[in-house]
Parts: sequence; C-alpha cells; structure tokens
Amino acid sequence: MSGFATHRQRVHDTGLSVRARHASLRTCVVMFAPYGFRATYHQLCRSAGVPARLETDPGALVRAVEELRTARALWLADEAAYIARRRREKASGRREARADGSWRDVGRGSGGSFVHCPDPGFHPTDPLPVVVERVLASTLVPGEGPQCRACVGDNGVVRWFSGREVFELCRVCGVALDSRDAEPDPVVLQAGRERWARIWGRTL
Repeated sequence: MSGFATHRQRVHDTGLSVRARHASLRTCVVMFAPYGFRATYHQLCRSAGVPARLETDPGALVRAVEELRTARALWLADEAAYIARRRREKASGRREARADGSWRDVGRGSGGSFVHCPDPGFHPTDPLPVVVERVLASTLVPGEGPQCRACVGDNGVVRWFSGREVFELCRVCGVALDSRDAEPDPVVLQAGRERWARIWGRTL
C-alpha cells in the first residue's frame, strides 16, 4: 500500500476524478484515524464541508486531507519524541516505560484508536489538530473518575449501545471512557449500518 504522503498528493491532484481523490482521502483516514475511521471521516467531512455531490466543491477534499495531515504531524512528532526518550531510558537501564498519565498508559481509546468515538456522529467538534494537541498534552490521574482526554475534564457520561457493546461516552464530545460486551441486537446493528450509509454519503 502506498503511504500517507502519496495518497495526500492524489487528493490534491486535479487531474484525477473527484471519486479517485475521495478514495485517496479515505485511505488517508484509514492510515490515521484518531477517533476511529467512521467518526474521523465524519468530523473531516463536517469541518471541511465535503458535499454529497463531490464535484460541486472538490476543494473540500483538500481542506479535509490538510486538516488530517496537520493532526498527524503533531502525532508523529510526539511519537518521535517518545521513541527518543525510551531509547535514553533503556540505555540507562530502565526497561519498562513508567506510567505518566499520558494517552499511552493503559486505558487508551477502545479499539486501539487515539481517542475512540464509537458513535460516528458524536465526536469532538473542534478542528482535529486542536483535539490531537490537547490529547497529547493531557495528563490524567488514575482513579479520579471518568476523565476525558479530548475535553481534559470530568463532564459526566452518557451510555451508548452499538448493538454489540455498551459504551460510556463523554457527555460533551463522545469519546469512549469505558465499554463492555453486550448481546447483539440486529435492530440496532441495522440502524447503525443505515446511519453510516448516510454519513458515508455525506447526507448526515
């Protein structure tokens, strides 16, 4: 698979069809999806104003991929700093990374996401780079209640049922704070599929 930079260039390439450029945007989101693929895609479409009929505003695809690129650059810089620090710690004899309250500690987003938003339509409304920078700088103390890294605070929780899991979400921004398995519900699963079809088609 080509890298993020290659697909970003394709989004910018006006010689390609808008469908091909949109497909490259989708691939970029696959490669970096702080909220999970669906919620990140929805956030970018809303923030950049990506229309249902792509040909009416192809520049929206560029706005979306540039917002994603800026957020990813912040994350990559943080990763590079962390790797350098761990190398120094290992060289000094510290083999295990110590908990420091950062997003890397146990309890990071469900499903391996940066800050997982299981409901694709309920996620932070600030620009993606703003939220990513906030999460990178967050330091949460274990045992102090349901704290949200995206909001950096305790705003209370709301429960959300995906059809397979019950999530406790930040009441303000939809970031998952906890989850547990549940009995599958075909009605909820079908409703989720229909909602995702509207989000994917940029009609929601």
